[in-house]
Amino acid sequence: MSTLFKLLNTSEYCLCINDMLKDKKTKFLNKQSYFVDENEIYWNVIFEPLLDVNGEIEEILILIIDVTNEIKSNIIMEKALKSQGEFLVNISHELKTPLNVIFATAQLFNMYCESGSLDDKKDSIVKYIDSIKQNSYRLSKIINNIVDLSKIEAGFYKLNLSNNNIVDVVEEIVMSVTTFTDSKDLNIIFDTDIEEKIIACDSEKIERIVLNLISNAIKFSDKGDEILVAINDKNEFVEISVKDNGVGIEPEYLDMIFDRFKQVDKSLSRNAEGTGIGLSLVKSIVELHGGSINVESEFGKGSKFTVIIPSEKILHENNIYSSKVKNGNENIKVELSDVYSS
Repeated sequence: MSTLFKLLNTSEYCLCINDMLKDKKTKFLNKQSYFVDENEIYWNVIFEPLLDVNGEIEEILILIIDVTNEIKSNIIMEKALKSQGEFLVNISHELKTPLNVIFATAQLFNMYCESGSLDDKKDSIVKYIDSIKQNSYRLSKIINNIVDLSKIEAGFYKLNLSNNNIVDVVEEIVMSVTTFTDSKDLNIIFDTDIEEKIIACDSEKIERIVLNLISNAIKFSDKGDEILVAINDKNEFVEISVKDNGVGIEPEYLDMIFDRFKQVDKSLSRNAEGTGIGLSLVKSIVELHGGSINVESEFGKGSKFTVIIPSEKILHENNIYSSKVKNGNENIKVELSDVYSS
C-alpha cells in the first residue's frame, strides 16, 4: 500500500484529503495516471469518511481502483473515432471532386444546347465526355472500395478460387497497363524467376491487388522513374512485389500504411488524391488468400510492397467463374482512375 501512495501526486492527494476533512463528504481522484515498471496504469482513488455517532470523522477509508483497461479501451476508441472522422472528411472531398466535374460539364452541355452551338463544339464535347467517363470511373473505385471493405468486415466478401499460373496472371496485368505508363513517361518492368507456378487464387482479386499497388507506384513517381513488378518463387509461397523509385514513405507513416482510415501522408494528399482505404483493402484481400503484405521504404528513394501468397492448390475449382480476368480494360480504368488524368 505504501508503494501505491508514493506514486500519488502529494499535493493533489493532500488537497483531496483536506477537502474531505472539511466537508466530511466522499472525495474522488479520477483517472490518475502513473508509471509502474515502465507500464502506464490508471487509478480512481476514493476517499470515504467514516463518521461516528456525533458526525465526526472517526476513520478514513481509501479505495484505489485499477481502471487501466477501461481507460486504455476508451483511448483506443477515441483514436478510432478521430480516424473515422478524418476519413469521412477525406472521402467527402474525394466524392465531391469528380461530382463537381461531372456537374460542371453537364451545365456546360446545357448551355451549348440552349445556344444551339453543339455542332460547333464537337471537339470540345468529345473531351468533356472523356472527362465524365474518367470521373465516373473514379467514383466507381471509391464506392467499390467502401462497399468491399464493408463486406469484408461483415464476413460477406468471398473469393472464387481456381488453380492459375500466377506468373501469367501478373504478367498480363502488367502488360495491360504499359500503354498508360508509357503515356506518363514511366518505365514498368516485369521480372520473374520462374515461368510457371500454379496456385489457388482468385485471379480477379489478384488483378485488383496488383493494379492498386501499381496505381500507388504511379501516383508517387515522377516522369522517367521505373516501376518493377516481380514474382519470386519461395517453394511454399510466392512473392509478388511492386517496387518504385519515387517519393517514398517517411518512417513515421510505415506503421499506419495499411490502417483502414489513414492516408499515408497528408502533405502529399492533395497532389496524389486517394481515400486512404486502397491499401487496407489490398491487405484484407491478401489475408483472405491466407497471405500477408509488407512494405519497405526509404523517403526520397522509393518503396517496395511485397505480397506473400501460399503455394497451395484446390481439388475442386469453382467452374462458374472463369480463371481469366473479366472486363480487363474497364477494371484498369477503374483501378487507375485516380492517376489516369493529367
